[in-house]
Amino acid sequence: MRIWFKEWKENHMLRDYVVCDDGEDTRTHKIFRALEQACYELDLSRPIWLDANISEFQRHAKTRFGSDNFVDAIAFDYLEMHVIEE
Repeated sequence: MRIWFKEWKENHMLRDYVVCDDGEDTRTHKIFRALEQACYELDLSRPIWLDANISEFQRHAKTRFGSDNFVDAIAFDYLEMHVIEE
């Protein structure tokens, strides 16, 4: 599984990071572990999953975490998370 994380501000991608996980764990565990790893590498606090994020991710394998999802202030508009390969 490969998951692509992108920081966006004013329709420009600031940074990106790809997490590859070929382990035998469940999809859910891989997603949470990838999010934790990406946040560590990008020096971000871990975002909170809201109902809208869960619904969007289940339908499209993609979601956006905006300022409402983070406890700390963020220097970008949103963090996009997208499964690019399962």
